[in-house]
Amino acid sequence: MNKSLTYPDGGANHTPGSLIKARGREWVVLPESQPPLLIARPIGGTEEEIAGIHTELEEVSPSSFGTPTLDDLSDYRSGRLLREAVRLTSRNVAGPFRSFGRIAVEPRPYQLVPLLLALQQDPVRLLIADDVGIGKTVEALLIARELWDRGEIRSLSVLCPPHLAEQWQAELSEKFHLEAERVLSSTAARLERGLRVGETPVQRPPITVVSMDFIKSERRREECLRTAPELVIVDEAHPCAYGGVTRGSQHQRHPLVARLAEHPERPLILVTATPHSGHAEAFRSLLALLDPAFRAMPPDLSREAAEGWRRRLARHMIQRKRADIRGYLNEGTPFPERLEAEVNYNLSPEYGRLLDKVLAYARELVSDPTGDQRHQRGRWGAALALLRSVASSPAAAALALRNRAAVADAETEAEVDELGGRMVLDQEEYDQEFDLTPGGEVSAEAAEQRRLRELAREAEALAGAKDRKLQRAIELVKDLLAEGHHPIVFCRFIQTAEYVAGHLRQALGAGVAVEAVTGLLSPPEREREQAVERLGQQPVRVLVATDCLSEGINLQQYFSAVLHYDLSWNPTRHEQREGRVDRYGQPRRQVKTLTYFGANNPVDGIVLEVLLRKHKAIRSALGVSVPVPVDNDAVIQAVMQSMLLRDTRRAQMQSLFEPFDERGFEVEWRNAAEREKRSRTLFAQHTIRPEEVARQLFETRRAVGSGVELERFVQEALEVHGGQVHALGEGLYRFDLGGLPRALRDLLGRDSLTGRFSLPVQPGEVYLSRTHPLVETLSSFLLEGALDPLSQSKARRAGVIATDAVRDLSTLLLLRLRYHLTTTSTRKDRTRWQQLAEEVHAVAFRGFPDAPEWLDGAEVEALWQARPTENLSLPQAQEFADMVLPELGRLQGYLEEVAQKQARRFEEAHRSVRQAADLKLRYEVEPILPVDVVGVYVYVPR
Repeated sequence: MNKSLTYPDGGANHTPGSLIKARGREWVVLPESQPPLLIARPIGGTEEEIAGIHTELEEVSPSSFGTPTLDDLSDYRSGRLLREAVRLTSRNVAGPFRSFGRIAVEPRPYQLVPLLLALQQDPVRLLIADDVGIGKTVEALLIARELWDRGEIRSLSVLCPPHLAEQWQAELSEKFHLEAERVLSSTAARLERGLRVGETPVQRPPITVVSMDFIKSERRREECLRTAPELVIVDEAHPCAYGGVTRGSQHQRHPLVARLAEHPERPLILVTATPHSGHAEAFRSLLALLDPAFRAMPPDLSREAAEGWRRRLARHMIQRKRADIRGYLNEGTPFPERLEAEVNYNLSPEYGRLLDKVLAYARELVSDPTGDQRHQRGRWGAALALLRSVASSPAAAALALRNRAAVADAETEAEVDELGGRMVLDQEEYDQEFDLTPGGEVSAEAAEQRRLRELAREAEALAGAKDRKLQRAIELVKDLLAEGHHPIVFCRFIQTAEYVAGHLRQALGAGVAVEAVTGLLSPPEREREQAVERLGQQPVRVLVATDCLSEGINLQQYFSAVLHYDLSWNPTRHEQREGRVDRYGQPRRQVKTLTYFGANNPVDGIVLEVLLRKHKAIRSALGVSVPVPVDNDAVIQAVMQSMLLRDTRRAQMQSLFEPFDERGFEVEWRNAAEREKRSRTLFAQHTIRPEEVARQLFETRRAVGSGVELERFVQEALEVHGGQVHALGEGLYRFDLGGLPRALRDLLGRDSLTGRFSLPVQPGEVYLSRTHPLVETLSSFLLEGALDPLSQSKARRAGVIATDAVRDLSTLLLLRLRYHLTTTSTRKDRTRWQQLAEEVHAVAFRGFPDAPEWLDGAEVEALWQARPTENLSLPQAQEFADMVLPELGRLQGYLEEVAQKQARRFEEAHRSVRQAADLKLRYEVEPILPVDVVGVYVYVPR
């Protein structure tokens, strides 16, 4: 944390926030300075321009905003442009949230609710369980960035599945300007080079995204615990729950996160869309990571007797559906309408005969009584994996029939079950093997191998024209393209995805770009993202992907439809696939999803009836989506009992698995959904009053500006400099920059730009936030020009406007207020750190400086909106300006009172959203005097 410092005379008494002149520029001194080395940011400069200035080696002199003079006169637009330029160049904003001047996204009003909830805690312990597609990543990182900018943390880690690491790193960088290192098994060696003794890859970079597979080993896990950062965010947190389920990776995750949570001062944020799988014990274990008392929580929180528990949990959990936030605070959040359909195909006679032969072989496998339970369960898993591959595609079938089953070599029953869950049922969190085609061979006998090789040759002969599943899918893709959609075709196996992509390229021709993205592409090298981005630039495009893209990489910008070429055997996976396009930021009003199945394919029929249709019916009836509320074995039974046990000994099945009650299974699932619905009603955070959110939203926009004000500034700033702004409709603009002054054009480095000031954006468009390079460059160019007396900047520090909007001579003063924000920890170390805060503020008075009549806020804002109704000659303007400018010194006492009042207001706003930390942190805000008078604008009645 930055220590509080007031520099001695040896540092020329350059306190944080003071202005200096060095290297021919004006700079503001930052709190990170350690004299004689000053850390400073140029006035009007960006974070990237922050530099170190050594006072003993360079000429440094105090500086200040001089009083505007007659040489600064310009027209009525100058003041508005300068006000926005000063506000937009400030990163250390003095609103209730310290971080909002530094982020490249304007949060939706509903996204402030988790932030406000988190700031009411100390330490922050929060479960964000909003629905798929609402923006949980942004909500979690808003909290992280705010704690970072308040100086409360200086290190953070995101723990996530390996395939999500790229997405988290990109979100941290692109939206929150926090540069993170990815700590993966594939990057560990590089990161470990250069570490000092005792350091770890998790410790050295202050911000890391750590994959769960990296810390699976005991050594890595202990290193992570020993050098853990101050804040930990756990994504896809539901596998960290422990409810007696014996999956190996779950056993590894739960103790790790539980030990991280044991640190009483560590902030912890859990993120998942599915916190409650129907297992009350698992749910309690997840919540106990936030507060150990939740282990004793009753399973039904809807009862009157559980009100105390509801109140307690509501302080730590937020869980909302789209309906809860769609029109929050009367600001619409555009979510697309999902159009769903089931579409079927019929296997060709040849393919049907192949499936019958494979089914017969599978039945022989499962009826084999030899071996112990490990071998028997392995044969069940191999049989099911083989059937699934054959039902997927000829390419996957041929490979599965030639390869040995992984479960055949498993050494324990637990390993058999884990392999089956990952490779067959899609239940387990995947690693790099998740979309590989499983093998079906379990015996080393030559006769069995010959039999499987012959079946493999039959499968290969069915590729192409004889594969009706493929041919019907090509027709569906053509239909989606004709409707204007860009579809994603989801397949289960790598071989199927490549097979489908190849045939689609042939069928669709050169005018349609088709790309296959599978687990063969490397996550550490961002190969998957790069392939998607390249494809997204094509005007007509089709993405064929395995489930390596069903999580982590947001695809809504480029695609608008999903075709489930292979049915997932986990309904949650279906929801995740569709959530890639059906989410906030989707530019189309409608998205389309097609559940594709074989009408005469028994594998698809069972999965549809037992899993997918039940899941969809529950979601449609209750408005919530919940995972299958039973263990993997029950789903295995559901499929096998209906398909493999015909003509086999049912006793064999009974000896391996508990009896499966399909009716009871459905009842339990519906009960879990009812509990989930009640939970979302209880924890939609209506306890955070909308009026409070609205108040903080107003204060935030007052400090950093709104998207509407940003839009107006960019248009006006470009137009006054000779640029052209073309409104293309629905909030889309094309900016032609060729007519700008050479210096400004060189800074921008481009001649045109197409973009929007609000999300969503489509391919080829950019989102223009306050930290976008176009906005930063325009505001810095205007501010620096206004402060340069030799510049002919369009934003000038003085103006005289003749208008019928006033009855008496009125003067508006544009102020830049700066504060020292000092935070002191009351813990034993008494750590003290100081930060700089800035805000733009305006005051106005009627009459003359010797007897001013000060105006209220509404009257001040009205002056900003006043338009000239008459032109004044330069001598006339100078005459009126001369009545005011030389006398501004008379106002300094009042301006210092304004600064003191605003400082108290800032301190209260800063403290009010962080009241939970009052016992551990003390805040002091002092204005930096004298007040900077940035602009003076005189309004003459006409």
